[in-house]
Amino acid sequence: QVQLVESGGGLVQPGGSLRLSCAASGFTFSSYWMYWVRQAPGKGLEWVSAINAGGGSTYTNYADSVKGRFTISRDNTKNTLYLQMNSLKSEDTAVYYCAKDIVVLAGTYGMNYWGKGTLVTVSS
Repeated sequence: QVQLVESGGGLVQPGGSLRLSCAASGFTFSSYWMYWVRQAPGKGLEWVSAINAGGGSTYTNYADSVKGRFTISRDNTKNTLYLQMNSLKSEDTAVYYCAKDIVVLAGTYGMNYWGKGTLVTVSS
């Protein structure tokens, strides 16, 4: 069965950095677009970033709120998705989830499997 397990969250001061990881299993990881989504306390889900499938050229996409500060990447040999977060702000405080696309080899931005999330708290 599909499993997505996030890790790497924690407490960090404003301006600091964290790297999140998402270990994937139960499906052909390299064949799916992958996403990071977050939910801040008391707010709805916010899409953060996307990365394309396949082993060719890498395509990434970011929400305006994180563009220039966050970097999404993947290691298909390790079935792992990453999110490098730099210059963190208090408004980045949220539970971060990784998710897979519904359709193989397509970036529909529809997501059918999610992890349980990892909490990132940005505070002094």
